[in-house]
Amino acid sequence: MTAAIETRGLTKRYGRARGIIDVDLVVEAGQIFGFLGPNGAGKSTMIRLLLDLIRPSSGEARVLGLDTRRDRLAIDRRTSYVPGELSLYSELTGRQLLTYLGNLQGHVDAPYRDRLMERLELDPTRRIKALSRGNKQKVGLVAAFMIRPELLIFDEPTAGLDPFVQLEFEHLCEEARGEGRTVFISSHQLPEVEHLCDRVGIIREGRLLAVETIASLKERALRRLEIDFGGPVEAEAFSNLPGVRDLVVKDGTLRCTVMGSVDALVKAAARFEVRNICSIDTSLEEIFMAYYGSGEAADKDAPGEAGHAAA
Repeated sequence: MTAAIETRGLTKRYGRARGIIDVDLVVEAGQIFGFLGPNGAGKSTMIRLLLDLIRPSSGEARVLGLDTRRDRLAIDRRTSYVPGELSLYSELTGRQLLTYLGNLQGHVDAPYRDRLMERLELDPTRRIKALSRGNKQKVGLVAAFMIRPELLIFDEPTAGLDPFVQLEFEHLCEEARGEGRTVFISSHQLPEVEHLCDRVGIIREGRLLAVETIASLKERALRRLEIDFGGPVEAEAFSNLPGVRDLVVKDGTLRCTVMGSVDALVKAAARFEVRNICSIDTSLEEIFMAYYGSGEAADKDAPGEAGHAAA
């Protein structure tokens, strides 16, 4: 089966500034793939290159088996894209805009489009200019899903959405995968993709560091733990435990950071009276800092061409 996305040595430089560097990536068809990295890591640059909104400095990319430069129009007909910052016709209502985009595409199932609006709780009678960011995002999501494309590309898709709509978005992605279509989600938030994606690619400072399953990524995750005991305990009782670092015990409370499994720490704590355990998941940026070195602060993605919800 042809890969949905394939890049070889894909590089984009903005003069002296970095975009992405030598990215080799394969996204198999029929997967939900998460493209993860801190803000400014190169995620949006990568998407713009895949859609031929900007041109690479070197390397090549293929989408749905087609060359991104030579076959751009053919790719556009089979792909939907929702950028992180939507640019929509402000004077149209949601329904008018979706009808317009559907007419451009030429094969929209109107009853399915209407069901999407219901599922995402979109009021199609309001003008775009009167919509909140979250409701504008709903318009973009309906536009993306309504044509049932072979490939859906989302850049920070759940920004501004309430939890119920976020869950419905996940269901739509799962339905697309069940139909053999591919979903590519760019995000800087691990929780946004951990229940959804089959695999994730991790990018930092323009370089693709790894492609892993969610299970493998979780094994690398850091957690900050706080354990309150019923009486005083000594720090020595928790020294040299695997994966435990930054250990501090004061006034009957233990604070530490744990890499991977917390099993050893929990078993050590069980020898004492435990009143409460509090776990705080670390951010994706902190995981990067811990596992891939601090490095220098990533440059912001250079501004590219404005994106539109593609149909």
